[in-house]
Formats: sequence, C-alpha cells, structure tokens
Amino acid sequence: MDDKLYKSEIDFIFRQFPSYQKVGKIAYKEGLEGMTDFDKTLGSPHKKFPVIHIAGTNGKGSVSHMLAAVLQKCGAKTGLYTSPHLVDFRERIKINGEMISREKTLDFLLKWKSYILEKKPSFFEITTAMAFDHFAKEKVDIAVIETGLGGRLDSTNIVTPMLSIITNIALDHCEQLGFTLGDIAREKAGIIKPNVPVVVGEALHSTAEIFLRKAEDGNSPVVFAQKSLFREVLASDYQLDLKGDYQTHNIRTVLTALSVLGENRRFLDIAGEQWSDSTIREALKTAAAATGLRGRWETLNRNPLIICDTGHNANGLKIVFSQLRRQNFKRLFIALGFVADKDLNSIIGLLPQNAYYFFTQARIERALAAGELAKRAFSLGYKGEIVSEIPEVFTKYREMSGEGDLLFIGGSTYVVAEALEFFEKNPDFFAN
Repeated sequence: MDDKLYKSEIDFIFRQFPSYQKVGKIAYKEGLEGMTDFDKTLGSPHKKFPVIHIAGTNGKGSVSHMLAAVLQKCGAKTGLYTSPHLVDFRERIKINGEMISREKTLDFLLKWKSYILEKKPSFFEITTAMAFDHFAKEKVDIAVIETGLGGRLDSTNIVTPMLSIITNIALDHCEQLGFTLGDIAREKAGIIKPNVPVVVGEALHSTAEIFLRKAEDGNSPVVFAQKSLFREVLASDYQLDLKGDYQTHNIRTVLTALSVLGENRRFLDIAGEQWSDSTIREALKTAAAATGLRGRWETLNRNPLIICDTGHNANGLKIVFSQLRRQNFKRLFIALGFVADKDLNSIIGLLPQNAYYFFTQARIERALAAGELAKRAFSLGYKGEIVSEIPEVFTKYREMSGEGDLLFIGGSTYVVAEALEFFEKNPDFFAN
C-alpha cells in the first residue's frame, strides 16, 4: 500500500471536487444525470443488492446505524453508506462496521480517475458510486443507504429500495431545499418509490399530508411511527449505547421500520433464523460500537468531563441543550462553533445562559468566524471568550476546569470532528 499515493488521491478529490459539507452550496449539484451515468458506467452496481433508503433532517445517521446493527446481529452482510465522515473519509462506506480499506479506496480512485476528470462528477457522486461499487463487489446481503442532502435530487436516489424511511422534517439547508417545512417535505418525499412502503418518523399535519399524497400517487403503503404500535416507546425501554435524548424519537422510527420489514418475505430471507425481538434488543445495546457511530452524545473524557454531540440545527440543538441543562455539574463550559450558512436566529436563543463559552470554529471554508459568533452572543449577554482553534479549547479547559465541571462541544459536525481527532492524537491530554 502506497500511503503517499493514497493521501494524494484523497486530497485530489477533496481539492478538485469539494464536498458540500466543507464548502457549502457551491458544491451542491442538482439532478441525477451525473450519478446515473457514473452508475451505468460501473455496471449499475446499485441493482445488485437490496436497499433500505433513509432521508430526513435529523436522526437519519442514528437510524441508519441502528438498523445496520440489527441486520449485522442477524448475520446479514450489511453495507452502510452515510455522510459526512468525522475523522476518516472511509467512515462513509462500511460493511459490518468495517470501513472500506485504503487499498480498495485507492483502487477505485485510480481506476476511474480518467472518468472523473472527464465527466467531473460531484464529490458526493464519487463517494456514492464508490459505495455502490464496493457493496456490489463484496456481495452484501443488504445495504442501508442514507441520503446526503434532501431526497428527490440526492445522488442516492437512483435506488429502488425495499423500504424508504423519512425520519423528520425541520428547517435546514433551506437555500437548497426550500424555506418552508412543506417545501422541504416535498424534497424528502422524493425518495418514496411506487409500491415501496415508507415509514415516516415524525410529521406535522401539514407535512404528513405531503407524504400521504406522494405515497398514494405511487400506491406506496405509508406508516407513521407516531401512530404505530411503538408510538409510546421510550429509549429507556431499550438498552442503547446511544445516549442522546433524541434517541427516543429515533428508536421509535427504527422499531416501526423493523416491524414493516418483518412483513416482507424477501427481508426475512435476508435476516434469517436469528430474526427476533431478542436479537433486536441485543443489537441495540451495542449499535454504536458495532457500526462505528461517533459523536452522538459521546463522552470524550471523564475527568474532567467532556461531552460532544453533532446536533447542528435548531430542531436538534433544542433537545441537546435541554439534556445538557439536566446534567449534574458545578460549572458548565460550552465550546461552540457553527457553519456560516446556519440560521443563527433560530438557534441563539436556545443556548444555556448559565455557561461559560469558548466561541470557536472548524478548519473549513464554510465555518462561521469565531469572532462573529462571539459578537452576536456577547450582545445577548452570554459570557465567554474567543478561542479560534479546537486544540486551544482543550488547553483552556484544562487550565480553568475543576472538580465537577463539564465541557460540552457542539454546534457544528466539524467542530465535533476536530474534537474527536484531537483525542485520537492526544488520548492522555488530561491525564496529567
């Protein structure tokens, strides 16, 4: 394995075809034509394995990983495609919790480099094509596929799944998806396929009507998790290694989806003899560990206590900050950073007042300058200081923290990603 060549090729696709997550709307590419052409050139790998397809504003990552964990526990060889990655590019593409190898990643990029240079697919089209190709070559029994952005025009939407799932609808990525819940719901509803059942995790009356109309047009059975047999389920009813309060909503969606899948003979053949309630419960106990999910109410350090979470819009942060307020701590510190296109007006009022803030930013073009965030927060009476880089946040917290204090890190997926990366490189930073 040529490590230098691998790094060069990974850097190449990031540089030439930057991801939406890194640079924002300039990387967003509408339409399925590019993805369809790439997939056809590869021999239509997406048709070689059954799929569960997942869209939604919040929760689709957790739902995807929990479903994959259950399938793995049943003994199915399970592909999992999610985005964005936090530390390693290869996190996006996994089989039974194992990332695609560096060798296979490099092989794909080298083999298709001339095509990529000629056709100029987007970064997400490249990674989606790589995932589909990898899953087909490895002969997965089933794949859980998460949309990147939206649904109708998302690169993953060339699949015809055995089940579609829409976790919820909230205002996010409005410039691409629309500025009303109805507009966004119509985009997410684009993953609903004719005669394919769909599970909707959470819906308002207005968005439910949109999903119902789309489902009826294609004769697609629709189940709303809020009205299902699992509507009263709590995350506390199940032992989960995913600890965020929002998992109450996600576990209900997962159980509803599994119930619908349990009526599908093809799925039962895949799940095999281990398909049972006890298998589901056992799988959910270690879902994050089995699939490699990170950054969901994750404890990074215990003394002093440090918790991070990737919640990044008003809908998600409202739940995260509510849970944060209920923690036991002497003093609360919060390291906070956002991307520049985030709607701060809907978020700023949710921030806990009884905290000391480290206003920071991730090392991406799309990051909101820490100084701008601090200026806005200071004008509303929040206390803290500008700490422009994540490593400096930990240095500050080590100097300032005492027994019983808590540091929360969040606001942006990329702030959390850099925190995870820091601890991977400096696991004993707080030991002395």
